[in-house]
Amino acid sequence: MAKTRIAILFGGQSSEHEISCISAGGVLAAIDRERFEPILIGITRSGKWVLVAQATSLAIKDGQLPEVDDSLPAINADIHGFKVDGKSLEIDLLFPLLHGPYGEDGTVQGLCEMAGIRYVGSGVLASAVAMDKSFAKPIFEAAGLKVAPGVVLKKGEWTATQIENLSYPLFVKPARSGSSRGTTKVKAFGELADAIEHGFQFDTKVLIEEAIVGREIECGVLEIAGIANASPVGQIKILGNHEFYDFEAKYLDDATTVIFPDDLPHGVEAEIQEAAITAFKALGCEGLARVDFFYTETGEIIINELNTMPGFTPTSMYPKLWSRAGVEYSELITCLIDAALLRSAHVTR
Repeated sequence: MAKTRIAILFGGQSSEHEISCISAGGVLAAIDRERFEPILIGITRSGKWVLVAQATSLAIKDGQLPEVDDSLPAINADIHGFKVDGKSLEIDLLFPLLHGPYGEDGTVQGLCEMAGIRYVGSGVLASAVAMDKSFAKPIFEAAGLKVAPGVVLKKGEWTATQIENLSYPLFVKPARSGSSRGTTKVKAFGELADAIEHGFQFDTKVLIEEAIVGREIECGVLEIAGIANASPVGQIKILGNHEFYDFEAKYLDDATTVIFPDDLPHGVEAEIQEAAITAFKALGCEGLARVDFFYTETGEIIINELNTMPGFTPTSMYPKLWSRAGVEYSELITCLIDAALLRSAHVTR
């Protein structure tokens, strides 16, 4: 029986290029080789698509993050499919492990729709809306979920009066970035301008939100046979001297740990799980998502964001959450591939 040919797509032009590479290495190592034949397709920082050898190291080594080599064999990717030197790669399914803009934002999903290639994860609209927090927040509110007070600033168009009613400390973050790249915690007005300009280095829109004091709780959503299921919840614990869950704390400094809280009041975990599924459905997501919340001392559940393609290394939060539910990493990969294969290959699904 012929194996299903799975293209693992990673790298990309966003600030999360390296994290995408690490996710791809994890999936490549754990994918079921009895059923699937994986191939690696990398996207360089400049946007070139290349064919990557499976022996390539896609892990952090001596503190150095991996990236896609621009000198590898070029792939021609268009609506007629993916080819190398004019020969089709004969892909049955794309597993896009791209995080952030030009990948998780609906762009690659749109290419797949036009090419008639099935893919893992949410479609064009859900991917785009989830990526842009300034659009996702009002949809969450309309679905009855609580969000942090905040404003959206556009590069070259904002004024200080837009921010004057917000209470410090504030978080300044790009509207369409991830892994906390470009995010700054601001404690006083004098720090604000620099933080905003830093955010604009990553996006033309920045989101300014009041800091929520509470526990950072995350929940995974996995679609099985068309039904959205919620994982057990996990809590991020920040160690050392990081003020918040920033890029270094997440990936470089061993400054965070994940715990599965057993001290939440009765019914709170179920409320968070229900809220995660509500958010998933509100954006029209498919396949998978990780939904991030704050749980405050006063018992409020406030949604922070939804990631349609969360970090996917074996030690990432999303696989850890599902491992807690008894769904191990390799099984999780298979489940996502099977769900994607059942869907139509076209946008009219």
